[in-house]
Amino acid sequence: MTRAWVLHPDIRKNEHRRAAAPALEEAVALAKALGELEVVGQEIVPLPKPQPGYLFGSGKVEELGQRLKANDVELVLIDGPVTPVQQRNLEKAWNCKLLDRTGLILEIFSDRAATREGVLQVEMAALSYQRTRLVRAWTHLERQRGGLGFVGGPGETQIEADRRAIDEQLVRLRRQLSKVVKTRGLHRAARAKVPYPIVALVGYTNAGKSTLFNRLTGAEVMAKDMLFATLDPTMRRVELPEGPEVILSDTVGFISDLPTELVAAFRATLEEVLEADVIVHVRDISHAETDAQARNVEDILTSLGVDDERPRFELWNKVDQLEPSTAEALRTKAAREDHIFVTSALTGEGLDAPLAAIAETLRGAVSEEEIRLGHNEGRKRAWLYERDLVQDEEMEEDGVALRVRWTARQRDDFGRL
Repeated sequence: MTRAWVLHPDIRKNEHRRAAAPALEEAVALAKALGELEVVGQEIVPLPKPQPGYLFGSGKVEELGQRLKANDVELVLIDGPVTPVQQRNLEKAWNCKLLDRTGLILEIFSDRAATREGVLQVEMAALSYQRTRLVRAWTHLERQRGGLGFVGGPGETQIEADRRAIDEQLVRLRRQLSKVVKTRGLHRAARAKVPYPIVALVGYTNAGKSTLFNRLTGAEVMAKDMLFATLDPTMRRVELPEGPEVILSDTVGFISDLPTELVAAFRATLEEVLEADVIVHVRDISHAETDAQARNVEDILTSLGVDDERPRFELWNKVDQLEPSTAEALRTKAAREDHIFVTSALTGEGLDAPLAAIAETLRGAVSEEEIRLGHNEGRKRAWLYERDLVQDEEMEEDGVALRVRWTARQRDDFGRL
């Protein structure tokens, strides 16, 4: 086990900074999620503003260095962004390895990704991150290498050669990923033939999505009390009580300050949310920062392009971890809202009501209709056939009559063409 020390820089200059104590607690949970680390110390470091060379002031760097040495620390985890220069300088000053928040989350994702798509996305994110940090890896930046003109040319520095190698690897990975994404597109087209409405579970990491998914589907998705227990999207067919059959989708958990590299790389993983007919936002209502976590999830959904018109339900989960009086007050509050339900995915408490509400929303979601298109509307006709929505077709004098079977969501998408 690697001995690790977690630091949360509480930067006063940052108006949007998170509350320091819960942020440090989350950073420690991230460290423990990696599994290979023994967290031997943790602390909040008040910081008026980041110093360009070392992040912290010289006195604080020396003070922390003595503490790290006294505890035989091998790895320092800084809960926030650290520039390549700051990382290199602090590693020299403290004589140990250092990871910032992005690097730690990448390590966790790399450790957890199980599907081919997940592995490729993590590799791409890691390479994008690594490309910006070559200044730390190479101390011989002035060294130049010869070349044959067509391989970078004479005078190419080592860092340029390494960047080019990373860029070439990224191109190869994107090519492989596009094939995997195409396969997922074919799977979606196959589902469209039925078609089943999609219900996507979203929420902050460790909110209880996978526990809920397992309870509703009987699946055995990894569900542990740790951050990022689920990385790869999992989908199962479920028959709602007195409702339609649906595809239930379990997605990767969100987290505040998610690295930009990962937002881009996991966009394909989260595309099931964009396709969903209903979104179920699972919240850990027992967490001290539950409101901040909920805002973070909503911000990410907005950035993904999920519109406000999509039916959404909120599950205030983990009510079993609250005091009875607190739980009762929450039930009273939730009862005033049609889309909010107090539940426990672990015990099954309170799940009947949201399932009935989802079923009611989706009832009649799949319908057959007859539509007519003119001869000049070939693009719309092609769109319907691409999704296997056409059940029958008859040519008419002024166009074509189509009998289609689709969900309300597909009908809306068609209307926007």
